[in-house]
Amino acid sequence: MDSKRLLTIFGIVFVDLVGFGLIIPLLPFYAQTFGANDIVVGLLVASYAAAQLVGGPLLGRLSDRYGRRPILLVSIFGTLLGFLLLGFAGALWMLFLSRIIDGLTGGNITVAQAYLSDISDEKNRSKAFGVIGAAFGLGFIIGPAAGGLLSAGGHYNLPAFIATGLAAINLLLVFFLLPESLTVERRAAMMERGARPAFTFGALWSALSKPRVGPLLHIRFFYGLAFAMFQTIFSQYANRLGLSVQTTGFVLTYVGVLAVFMQGFAVARLNKRFDDRVLIFAAAGVMAVSMLAWSLASNIWILLLVITPLSISGAVLNTILGSALTKAVYPEEIGGTLGLSTATESLTRVIAPSVGGLLLGTVGLWAPGIFTGLVMVWVFSFIWRRLFQRPDPPLPARGFAQPSTGD
Repeated sequence: MDSKRLLTIFGIVFVDLVGFGLIIPLLPFYAQTFGANDIVVGLLVASYAAAQLVGGPLLGRLSDRYGRRPILLVSIFGTLLGFLLLGFAGALWMLFLSRIIDGLTGGNITVAQAYLSDISDEKNRSKAFGVIGAAFGLGFIIGPAAGGLLSAGGHYNLPAFIATGLAAINLLLVFFLLPESLTVERRAAMMERGARPAFTFGALWSALSKPRVGPLLHIRFFYGLAFAMFQTIFSQYANRLGLSVQTTGFVLTYVGVLAVFMQGFAVARLNKRFDDRVLIFAAAGVMAVSMLAWSLASNIWILLLVITPLSISGAVLNTILGSALTKAVYPEEIGGTLGLSTATESLTRVIAPSVGGLLLGTVGLWAPGIFTGLVMVWVFSFIWRRLFQRPDPPLPARGFAQPSTGD
């Protein structure tokens, strides 16, 4: 595996997530300056995920047809444009438009995953995806803290302009340092095999019925729904528990540190000893127990005790599921499959905040933990049935030339 290109992808994802993280703490307050209420703020947050639900699969399949590098450039330019519009926003509709543009074009992670799949073999793929996870985690540690500091005093557009600058740096990184991973010859071979990507949701949705891919996407959706609910309502939950803003920030930083350690270092070592199915099964079981225990957390110390295995299992699932999906399809299908995976994750981020907020507000502090715990119990049983008791046959060999890799 090419270490230089791996490091470049790490930098691209890291800078992208720092820019995204800068916006997270200020967005609700920014919207309120234009008269938005809580419901409108929720719709604003969901608009990005809803737009990504449309854009993610299309960008992944476009990268199969036209190459990873040009689609990365288009995606990053869209992010830059969205941040710039956010900085100059003079009305609420401009905030919505900026998040929708960023969501539609913000397929950086999907295309970066496809790029790493091109330059790595199955043996090293978990390690490569772990690098993306580490960059993701580091970006979320630094971004929100910096965004909160920069927006002090109501200067909500300052982080947006800095995020615009970071996106410009990303454009330069891709343009000058990142060569194309999917050669013209390989794309031509894909087209000869009739692997022209379809751009309909029907074609994308049909992947759920495919052997090997379908079960993994089902796991991705329901695990993502449970974990997204924990993530998206955590600040509101922490406030109800009596934690201060500062304490909540420290807890989220702790979660980020755990994710970086697991995805950047531990997952690759675990994957050398255990195959994907075993790790997915074990992580789902740990998460089911942790989510149910979350419903019992009555103070910060119990919460930290619960969050530790919850964060670790989430990091393992996120990394191994992405890697397993790339092994379940032929090379020409990787981009589209990862795009669909991103789309299912985006869908959970549209659903989870509204359901979690409703449970928290109308049922009680314990309700989100019970709900997510039961979802993960179902996921755990599904994994046992579909990956162990009734596993799909391995991907048949087709004699398709694989990219050469090197260390």
